[in-house]
Amino acid sequence: MTQGFTHFDADGQAHMVDVGAKAETRRIGIAEGRITMAPETFAMVQSGSAKKGDVIGIARIAAIQGAKRTADLIPLCHPIPLTRVTVDFALDAAAHTITCTATAETVGRTGVEMEALTAVQVGLLTIYDMCKAVDRGMTMDSIRLLEKQGGKSGHWRADAT
Repeated sequence: MTQGFTHFDADGQAHMVDVGAKAETRRIGIAEGRITMAPETFAMVQSGSAKKGDVIGIARIAAIQGAKRTADLIPLCHPIPLTRVTVDFALDAAAHTITCTATAETVGRTGVEMEALTAVQVGLLTIYDMCKAVDRGMTMDSIRLLEKQGGKSGHWRADAT
């Protein structure tokens, strides 16, 4: 880390960061996370036979909605006019996992990392919600920022795991 926390003023009080003097640039945030479930639950999701319907399709819409509502959920996030949000799910039958990858984009004065991370969390939580009747033991993990582009700090990419 090269600097201190930006959401605190000199007196240690929380504040919303002033982005008014920043240049508007194209900004991209990419995040991912995964949910692991019982083999039977995974089979239901994969086959589309879950009682509540198309789990992945509904989770995709929920994730996009989550990205759009980030400023309502995270107190010091700026409301951002998103120009694009994409959400993809990769199913791994051998590991009984579903990986959610979300990309959020804007042209603005602050990044969209939080929007991408929120999209992933909401997408995974939606999968949990839709499947909890048959599998309350599902776990969500490895939620992380993969990449960010734009702004003063430029391009950043997470180390491979």
